[in-house]
Amino acid sequence: MTGPVIMTMSRLTARLSTLKTVHSKALVTFVTAGDPDLAATEEIIYLLEEAGADIIELGVPFSDPMADGPTIQLSSERALASGTTLHGILGVVKKVRSRSQVPIILMGYLNPVYAYGYDSFCRDAAEAGVDGVLLVDMPPEESQELTAPAGRCGLDVIFLLTPTSDAARISAVDKLGSGFVYYVTVTGVTGARSSVSTTLAQELSRVQQVISLPVMAGFGISTPEQAAEVGRLADGVVVGSAIVRLFEQYRGEELKQQLRRYVSTLKDAIR
Repeated sequence: MTGPVIMTMSRLTARLSTLKTVHSKALVTFVTAGDPDLAATEEIIYLLEEAGADIIELGVPFSDPMADGPTIQLSSERALASGTTLHGILGVVKKVRSRSQVPIILMGYLNPVYAYGYDSFCRDAAEAGVDGVLLVDMPPEESQELTAPAGRCGLDVIFLLTPTSDAARISAVDKLGSGFVYYVTVTGVTGARSSVSTTLAQELSRVQQVISLPVMAGFGISTPEQAAEVGRLADGVVVGSAIVRLFEQYRGEELKQQLRRYVSTLKDAIR
């Protein structure tokens, strides 16, 4: 006879719950795993957490990143050139877990996970200490092959919503997603923008009336002022391209200094 199954709150859910309790917004930072190499990625994760990141998205580099603008495309190319693989990324997360419990999301495209095998990926990712996965080209209506094993392994599956998402898509994401919802603030590919959409408040309100999960908003946010503006509307802010661009401009200790300074200013802006 078996005993009751005891469900524990995930790192991701616990972090978002704590932030909500203290009326604070989440800062979600994106970096491409393996840029410039996986050893550096491990160090960068610790640095981002210390600088104020609440959740870290590790981009899984892919040869055809169709949703990404040139900054993240180049970052993926650098990571692939350094020999980065999905297996290697899981190894980095496993190392990180000896020192840090910061929530970590893998964000990328379906192909590498499909090649790895859905069941194997979910098992290995959960064992390594990954908290969730977001595949930008996997529609929720066709996600059963991933959501089923992910659910068994305690891995959150996060979906995107955009300004063009209709009521059916929003409802599907609410039903099938877990952890949080990533709301794309602009149409088009990733990349820093000069301003926040003037219709964002209205769009987010439409989504938040249906979605029960926390809503993180991103794509195009590059300045502390933009982060503060979006943070007033959503449960958290995602910053990616503006962080990844620093990897183009700096190396070594200077890169670390620039990352620490920039992420700190973002966190200060949304407190």
